Amino acid sequence: MLNYYEQKLEDKRQRYLDLAAKKHSEANALSKQSHDMAKTIPFGQPILVGHYSEKSDRNYRNKIENKMSRAIEVEKTASYYEEKASTLGKSGISSDDPDAIKKLQKKLAGLETLQKMMKAANKAVKKNDIEALHNLGYNDRQIAKLKAPDFCGRIGYASYALTNNNANIRSIKERITRLEKATTIEPKIIKCENSGYTYKEEDNRCQFVFDGKPEEEIRNILKANAFKWSPTRNAWVRQLTGNGQRAAIGVIEKLQAIL
Repeated sequence: MLNYYEQKLEDKRQRYLDLAAKKHSEANALSKQSHDMAKTIPFGQPILVGHYSEKSDRNYRNKIENKMSRAIEVEKTASYYEEKASTLGKSGISSDDPDAIKKLQKKLAGLETLQKMMKAANKAVKKNDIEALHNLGYNDRQIAKLKAPDFCGRIGYASYALTNNNANIRSIKERITRLEKATTIEPKIIKCENSGYTYKEEDNRCQFVFDGKPEEEIRNILKANAFKWSPTRNAWVRQLTGNGQRAAIGVIEKLQAIL
């Protein structure tokens, strides 16, 4: 069963697919219109330069070309939405996911197991202990690859592979610590009296909630500080980070000067 964040991603993916399907249909319609229009021109018929029909003929042919060009552009847009749908949610574990800590812990366990396995494999390779490698789960093809020297003459897993994996382990541990700490912090809410808005720090977001739609000058201040309108939160938001908090302070100072 999907949690609310996963469902949100799935809904977004479906919207992208729906948009892609709509654009594919639009592109097909434009392409058909272009071909149907082209059929009315006799095959090989040139523009009759100087003839009374020259201007209208050129305009008609331009319309055919424009429709085909438009079909190609719309098809590119359809492909863009399909690509967005296929990559959505695959960039990693989002801090917005309520199951982020659990997923990161699972990923951490896998990396720690891999680190132990690589160390054990290197030890066995150096001793030429084929039985130990089999016991670790390696097949003959994998063992042959581990025993084959690389361009530097190294066998087994290169030291950089263990170093990089260990760096990932440290990074994930630090991220888990930050997320666990964030779950214990009480939401920060500042009601700016007589200013028509409230500032909040919750749901991993810096948020400005206005009593109504803010004036264009205020919207420009928010946009200039990387705040974006979030319909789901009914607020202007950006990621709750040190930079986000500093940007929020700057916005509040500017709003105080005009409200």
